[in-house]
Amino acid sequence: MAPNPSTKAALRGEPSYVWRAGQERRFKLIQQAAGDRLNGRILEDGCGVGAYLEHLKNHARQAVGLEIELERALEAHIKISQVVCGVGEDLPFPGGYFDLVLSHEVLEHVTDDRASMFEIFRTLKLGGRLVLFVPNRGYPFETHGIYRNGEYRFGNKFLVNWLPRRWRDKLAPHVRVYSHRDIQKLLIDLPANVIKQTVIFGAYDNIIARAPGLGKFLRGILQWLEKTPLKIFGLSHFWVVEKI
Repeated sequence: MAPNPSTKAALRGEPSYVWRAGQERRFKLIQQAAGDRLNGRILEDGCGVGAYLEHLKNHARQAVGLEIELERALEAHIKISQVVCGVGEDLPFPGGYFDLVLSHEVLEHVTDDRASMFEIFRTLKLGGRLVLFVPNRGYPFETHGIYRNGEYRFGNKFLVNWLPRRWRDKLAPHVRVYSHRDIQKLLIDLPANVIKQTVIFGAYDNIIARAPGLGKFLRGILQWLEKTPLKIFGLSHFWVVEKI
């Protein structure tokens, strides 16, 4: 079970502690995006407690996790032998080493997302791929909570992401949110070829656990919207980018 919300959780987000429909769906997206790179050297840049990497290691020649929080790195190490405690802005790996880098809802928390993106591309092989998930500015809820009157308030906050950027960032200075153009800016001057770019909704497993009928109906409707222009209101950007 996840720990109680804290300031650390606000700064770093909460990793996946349990494997449910949402994680399984995203794992299938990762597999499809990776192709035969899944059998090579894989880095999860910000691996949390190792939920995704534990599944990826079953395919990979080498699976490596990087995690900034020591406690989480130690927990991930129980599942994966190669876990490094470090930061995304200074990856402790040689250039051109990895076939696949997964960055799953992590880039929004780093100190310098541009430097972190540069490091990802430095460590990717030519033809290697980045699989990227980041929060979408178009989603009507800020899922990381907000600061108000100096106090952190955990939970989904309605319409915060739709406020003008300076107001939004004042309420949520602890976490970024990305538009399509924001991601494009991160890739400027990098040897990047965008293979796929879309927006996805969540799986709403927590709602399903409380109200199965309503939750499954909501999941079905929202995931169907991914096939329509209304996907711009989805939870996360999902990009696949190849190093050229």
